[in-house]
Amino acid sequence: MTRQIKLGAFLPGGGQHIAAWRHPDSPADGATSFEFHRQLARTAERGLFDAYFLADGLAIAFGGGIEGGNAKVAGFEPVTLFAALAPLTERIGFIATASTTYEEPYNTARKFASLDLISGGRAGWNVVTTATESAAHNFNLDRQHPHAFRYARAREHVEVVKELWDSFEDDAFIRDKAAGVFFDTGKVHYTDHRGEHFKVKGPLNVPRSPQGHPVIVQAGQSEDGRGLAAATAEVIFTAHQHLETAQEFYRDIKARAVGLGRDPSHVLIMPGVAPFVGRTEEEAQEKYDRLTSLIVEEDGLALIGGLTGGELDLRGHDLDGPLPPPPPTEGMKSRQALIRQIADENEFSIRELYQWIATARGHFTIVGSATQIADVLQDWFENEAADGFNVLPPWLPTALDDFVDLVIPELQRRGLFRTAYEGRTLRENLGLPFPLNAHAAARAAAHAAE
Repeated sequence: MTRQIKLGAFLPGGGQHIAAWRHPDSPADGATSFEFHRQLARTAERGLFDAYFLADGLAIAFGGGIEGGNAKVAGFEPVTLFAALAPLTERIGFIATASTTYEEPYNTARKFASLDLISGGRAGWNVVTTATESAAHNFNLDRQHPHAFRYARAREHVEVVKELWDSFEDDAFIRDKAAGVFFDTGKVHYTDHRGEHFKVKGPLNVPRSPQGHPVIVQAGQSEDGRGLAAATAEVIFTAHQHLETAQEFYRDIKARAVGLGRDPSHVLIMPGVAPFVGRTEEEAQEKYDRLTSLIVEEDGLALIGGLTGGELDLRGHDLDGPLPPPPPTEGMKSRQALIRQIADENEFSIRELYQWIATARGHFTIVGSATQIADVLQDWFENEAADGFNVLPPWLPTALDDFVDLVIPELQRRGLFRTAYEGRTLRENLGLPFPLNAHAAARAAAHAAE
């Protein structure tokens, strides 16, 4: 089968751009409107997106205070939202974020296994380590855990969750009413995990789904993040401003996966792109300029503070001067470096920097016609920079409609994107293999060796 682009849709109801909620086309209450999320899910499914993706935070603040953020201060917990949306859709997947730092593996395994069953095998788990001081303050901590600790815990957390998802073999539930046998006790397995961070006996009390278990997604770009992604992730979201850096990341992750004995085609790299789509380049630029003009200054400063570790307070600085150096932090190291790179490469002032990153937090912003945007996506896809893209419409619903109605047909015309879903599960549509139950696989291998 000819390789084709995979697409995720990042659709926070309040919009991706920090001023999205102020746009005349956007509902001011979109972040907490279930009806609006239902509309977005159906539009994304009409566009044949692989998945509806939501990031999630465990605190409301950008940059150490509640002064900025506006529509970003409140929203739905993603697994709860997706459980409600799943019965209203048929093919689109749902990738929800959950933290390995502030959740226990059993809780994580149970809620994602439940979402996977409710959706008929369309769930994915976006693994995050949660890097903000404000989140730490909500979980009995005065300071967040160090970067290395968070990633060590994350590795073990994912390991335990996968063990729990294998508690039941696929054919464990007999449900024979006449014989009075509900399940085969020989096909239910304790986890009995004892590690540095967790002790979990198991088994999980949720069976496997039609896709085996949820797709594992990760987004780290630091050295620790790359190691975790190459070892555990099936889909990797990443942020790049240039084709060359995207290629370096792509080739590095694929090589690491091979070194770990994994098939590199089963590790999908999906950079984030924020498209302003117009019927002409001029129309697209007008859309960009209009949304940029709606940024509230305090929100822009708070956004930079949050993306540079949560401790850089820019109030009182000359907004038309350069970005000052950040204080030492244990926050999002890779994103901090990217924001600094953007500022330095473009010689941005503080104001110019927040205007640029307001759209996509360091992901690649593309302003142009459908043809121009398709050209960029095709270039990255065909030159070892991407297997697909996580699309971040700057404001909703219009920017999503623009992508579905203008860019998708252009990609289809070029043979780069599907014209119908390939399967019913998220794995089938992403082209990922069904994960064999570890216990069943071990038994089959033992029998084959006899």
